[in-house]
Amino acid sequence: MALEQIFKDAEARMQKSVEHVRHELARIRTSRATPALLDSVKVEYYGSLVPLNQVATVSAPEPRLLVVQPWEKKMIAEVEKAIMNSDLGLNPANDGNVVRIPIPELSEERRQDLMKLVKKFCEEGRVAIRNVRRDANDHIRKLEKKHEISEDNSHDALERIQKMTNDYIKEIDNILEHKEKEILED
Repeated sequence: MALEQIFKDAEARMQKSVEHVRHELARIRTSRATPALLDSVKVEYYGSLVPLNQVATVSAPEPRLLVVQPWEKKMIAEVEKAIMNSDLGLNPANDGNVVRIPIPELSEERRQDLMKLVKKFCEEGRVAIRNVRRDANDHIRKLEKKHEISEDNSHDALERIQKMTNDYIKEIDNILEHKEKEILED
């Protein structure tokens, strides 16, 4: 494997780790309404479970309200049931056309629990990035051992991988800081 390929592979995998952290954190409920909150909800649709966003439009017209507009009127009851059965702790209400989901205030204890969960996801992301660094470093050292690259090139490549690692970990730290403000200050 050539050096440039190692760099591209490492960067792609580190980026995926950051995106995974972003995706996981988007699903964590703050007291602010966001359509991503319902990404994990599955609705029974003609005998199979499908993601909610494949049978309805989810919007957040107000900071503390989600509105789900099913594409078929007969799906309203199914959508409401799926949201109630999810472990999100939300209480949907339908008016015959749409399902409205008020987002309640978070208690201080719940905020602390959410922060623990957020920190856990971020740490998992950092560990994944460090694992990518380790793999890339191993490939670089193997190239040096086989005399395919010089010792200087190996040293420069290891530094480049470390800088990449630091940048992506800093990105996760920024995501954590933003989510922390969102949870604790709302």
